[in-house]
Amino acid sequence: MRIVRFQTSKSAPRYGWLLEGKIGLIEGNIFGEYRRQEATLPLEEACLLAPIQPSKIICVGRNYVEHAREHNAEVPKIPLIFMKPPSSIINPGDTIILPPQSQQVEHEAELVAVIGKRGRSIPAEEANAYILGYTIGNDVTARDLQRSDGQWTRAKGFDTFCPFGPWVDTEFDPSDAVISCRVNGQMRQMASTRDMVFSVPTLVAFISSVMTLEPGDLIFTGTPAGVSPLKAGDVVDIEIENLGKLSNPVGTD
Repeated sequence: MRIVRFQTSKSAPRYGWLLEGKIGLIEGNIFGEYRRQEATLPLEEACLLAPIQPSKIICVGRNYVEHAREHNAEVPKIPLIFMKPPSSIINPGDTIILPPQSQQVEHEAELVAVIGKRGRSIPAEEANAYILGYTIGNDVTARDLQRSDGQWTRAKGFDTFCPFGPWVDTEFDPSDAVISCRVNGQMRQMASTRDMVFSVPTLVAFISSVMTLEPGDLIFTGTPAGVSPLKAGDVVDIEIENLGKLSNPVGTD
């Protein structure tokens, strides 16, 4: 099932499910008991929003060997984690704003795991039971500030630096799917999720040994090699095989 969060000109944001280009309402709690209504609303009549409202966004650095190498960095021996604030979230189609503090903002195409139920110290072999599904994310990064600061909060945390969506797929298989990123139609990144240093279950186990994971929390699982600068007027298209496409333009205030 593909879960969307949407609104129309006549309605407040609602959760729904997608079937053959039409949306049906979801009544109840998507993390608990719910009921699906018939899919009757054409997708083009709705505005898709970021599909989840997380309490926290945990990200993984250098989880692809070639990405670590392109920054002359060592591959971590244990997962390297950091966080983005929920205030950085934007919807599919919204504009990524280049902040005046940075001269080198880059895209990072990523598979994102969405937590489905509360968990602490989750064993890797049980991790899948705690995952609601998967979506597509862009861990937008001010690379020059990342280098100069020595820690990553400012570089990763600007408003608009966390586009994700357009839906959550509860049946997606993350073991071997191609991730690609194009800027203005030109290929910049392409790799398979099988190239991750640490698998999704390993990441869930590691992160939950540090902090309690809550329903709706996001885990950005790392980006492949090929990250590159963005400029105003660009359009970033991130695709994951069998999952969909996330598109966002780039601009300035």
